Amino acid sequence: MRATEIVLHDVELPLRHAFETSSHRKSSLRHLLVEMIAEDGTTGWGEIASPAGPFYAPETTTTAWQTAVEHLIPAVLGAEWEHPDDIAGLYAKVRGNFFAKAGIEMAAWTLWTQAQKVPLARALGGDRDSVIAGVSLGIEPSIEALLTEVTRHVESGYPRVKLKIAPGWDVEPVRAVREAFPDLDVHVDANGAYPGSTEPGGEAAFEVLRALDPFRLTMIEQPFAPKNFLDHARLTAALTTPVCLDESVETLDDLRTALALKAGNVLNIKVSRMGGLSAARDAHAIAAAAGWPVWCGGMHEFGVGRLANVALSSLPGFTLPSDVSASGKYYAEDIIDPPVTADQGVVQVPTTPGLGHGVRTEVIAAHATRQQRFQV
Repeated sequence: MRATEIVLHDVELPLRHAFETSSHRKSSLRHLLVEMIAEDGTTGWGEIASPAGPFYAPETTTTAWQTAVEHLIPAVLGAEWEHPDDIAGLYAKVRGNFFAKAGIEMAAWTLWTQAQKVPLARALGGDRDSVIAGVSLGIEPSIEALLTEVTRHVESGYPRVKLKIAPGWDVEPVRAVREAFPDLDVHVDANGAYPGSTEPGGEAAFEVLRALDPFRLTMIEQPFAPKNFLDHARLTAALTTPVCLDESVETLDDLRTALALKAGNVLNIKVSRMGGLSAARDAHAIAAAAGWPVWCGGMHEFGVGRLANVALSSLPGFTLPSDVSASGKYYAEDIIDPPVTADQGVVQVPTTPGLGHGVRTEVIAAHATRQQRFQV
């Protein structure tokens, strides 16, 4: 296969509801969309879902644009390849930059599955017709506001709610949600906000995290810094609540390290964080073989990235609800047609070739701040 034209779109969409994590608050999102076109006119789409600021990871929308323009697209444009698994080898000399790589590779996967006339989910090894979705809720101005948001999504049918936590916003909001919803599947995500044992306040932070153990949480996600495998292992041994890794696992080698150190017992697999669908698929296989349940996390993707997450979530090892909630939770107008919908927390897996939904190029054009076209 050969891509003879690639168009990079920088697109900003407003969020329905502002979202706050332990690092920052946002009311809109900028992501890069990759339009990959083959010689016969077949088109594949990918999404570079990097954040605007270097808080979740070192990459930003600005650096991802530069890396894609200067290194990744030139390596892929016009090159011959047989399968999307071959794409990473075309830019193997480029280190890191996983978000940018993921968007390019995603476009190759959707292009190839269009040409092969197979659904993306089936090409990845998925065996489900539907997947269970959860929702991720940010830090709110008050506990009352948080309870309002939780209630709204529970009433919409979502069976799992993830709460963002940070030092000073942890035990009490979790207690309030658990008291209001005693049987709800609740897990918390710190995005690495708590100091480790060698940092000031580390031991106090450890005790705060231990204080979450009685609330019957499904998991505590990424309490410590990404490469602090040792404190994650210490916490895993101290709690009955499972510890989930997110930012810690960017590569398959990271996953093998975590498994060897017993630095957790659940894995959040993000296509963007791991550099693409191929690596995410392989991480799923390694984790499942080790007995770690996995689920698909999200980066508030637009419809293209969201559909890729839905396809990935159809693989057999994804046994926990994934962040593949309906488009309408985040965006009043998505870039796909039809948008992703959830019925009582259940999202259908597309069964037509490629992403399985159309792409609304007019919406992309209306919200694009810039675009750049590359041709052989």
